[in-house]
Amino acid sequence: MKKIILIAIALSLSVLLASASAQTQSKIGMKKAKEIASQQVAGKIKSSELEKEHGKLIYSFDILNSKGTITEVNIDAYTGAVVAVQEENEQTEAAERQAEKAEKKKGKNQ
Repeated sequence: MKKIILIAIALSLSVLLASASAQTQSKIGMKKAKEIASQQVAGKIKSSELEKEHGKLIYSFDILNSKGTITEVNIDAYTGAVVAVQEENEQTEAAERQAEKAEKKKGKNQ
């Protein structure tokens, strides 16, 4: 029984340490994120921001592509991994605005 308790404590500590380590990990920076985004979609970056989306800190870029539409590229702020690439349209823009409003409202209520 003592072994099980010790194992549970050790697992809990390792999860806590991993979580703390992820929070103190340094970001890749806007410049590096722009380079990664530009490799994903050719075009002119119209806007960029560092934001928290779905609990993850990301760099988000709106890129005017060769078709004349906007492609959004999201880059993980810590690893530099491409999180999402999606072409924007009126529906996705409206859904994104509504999700941002809900997130802000949720933040105010906490």
